[in-house]
Amino acid sequence: MNTDQQTVALCAEGMAAEAEGRDDDARDLFLAAWDRARDDYEACVAAHYLARHQPTPEAALRWNLTCLERADRVGDARVAGFYPSLHGTIGRSLLDLGRPAEAQGHFEAAADALGTLPAGPYADWLRLCVARGLRATAAAEAPGYGAGPLTSLLALLCERADLEALSLLLPPYTGNLHRPEDEERLTAALRMLHAERRLPDAEQTLLGASIGLRAGAGAA
Repeated sequence: MNTDQQTVALCAEGMAAEAEGRDDDARDLFLAAWDRARDDYEACVAAHYLARHQPTPEAALRWNLTCLERADRVGDARVAGFYPSLHGTIGRSLLDLGRPAEAQGHFEAAADALGTLPAGPYADWLRLCVARGLRATAAAEAPGYGAGPLTSLLALLCERADLEALSLLLPPYTGNLHRPEDEERLTAALRMLHAERRLPDAEQTLLGASIGLRAGAGAA
């Protein structure tokens, strides 16, 4: 973002206020940026930050939808990297409002747009957020999710602090966007752990059941 633009400069000041815990000042700066926006791009940036300082999910959703509308109006490379976060925050607001079916569509859109982000910690973090949203919506009906054997297995591994097993399973589980390559990565991790046959009997049984469910649903 070009901080020579007054609106964007105000947003930068607002971000600094956020980092210092001055939320009221941050909200005022973002609102000033919105009021002074000269075009759809500047309005999009201001709306994005304003959404983070709303008192209710309804208000946050309104500002995020406004941000999406303005981004669509811009429609060029300047906003391409906004969409993963934008759809993800809209999905989260919809979940907070008890509207999971609508939320799922936005989490799916966020997953589709993740490829616009450069590799790095921000993209990794956002992937985890989007995957969490997908697990919380109808996409959680995918094989091996919900209150099934894989969830039970992970809980037991956490209870015993089996760090080796968790380090193998958690990355493909927590970052699963339910794309074929993600499902294959998770299934491969489950099978590798199963082949070691080093877990206690109850956990080994859960592991086998998790693989069986995924294979039966075509996730293998």
